Amino acid sequence: MPSVYDLKPKFQGLLRPAMNAMARAGLTPNIVTVTAIVGSILVGVAVSQSAAKPTLLLLLPVWLFVRMALNAIDGMMARELGMSTHLGAVLNELGDAVSDLGLYLPLALVYEPARWPVIAFSIGAVLTEFSGVLGRALGASRHYEGPMGKSDRAFVVGALGLATFLFPAVLSAWPWIFAVASLLTVATCLNRVAQALKELRSREVK
Repeated sequence: MPSVYDLKPKFQGLLRPAMNAMARAGLTPNIVTVTAIVGSILVGVAVSQSAAKPTLLLLLPVWLFVRMALNAIDGMMARELGMSTHLGAVLNELGDAVSDLGLYLPLALVYEPARWPVIAFSIGAVLTEFSGVLGRALGASRHYEGPMGKSDRAFVVGALGLATFLFPAVLSAWPWIFAVASLLTVATCLNRVAQALKELRSREVK
């Protein structure tokens, strides 16, 4: 299934100069990861107040782009600069889950009719990452398939925040949008698990 994640190699190429500059400044992958986590929580708290201050919705597209950049940079630093650690691997996986919950759950406070779809989407976000890392636990590789992976969720929520600020009537569609997005997280979980099992079966055949 297609995913925004497929654009990652090109995105990483654009970020490589920034990564090198951050490394020269003494930053480590773990510092970058923690920055993404803390930033997501703070932005989530701020956006939860957007019903009274709609301009806060603009934080979503801005921060989600920054967060995707930080997430790409910490991984590149670990792999390309030999800065990987076991703690970093743990922070990377737990950080994605905490960041998603910290950023997406507060959206349940923005528009009451969308509360449960947003909660379902937030839970689905965590389960997709669990399903992705489950393959590694079984002896396969880490899986990133869509259709609603981390990058896809960031694109959807960022675009939704911008669209809602520009066209407030979009808010009434939030329950349906998040309900569909939640179903897509289920499809993502199934896809990732299926691909991991397929990988394991292919190894058994060999």
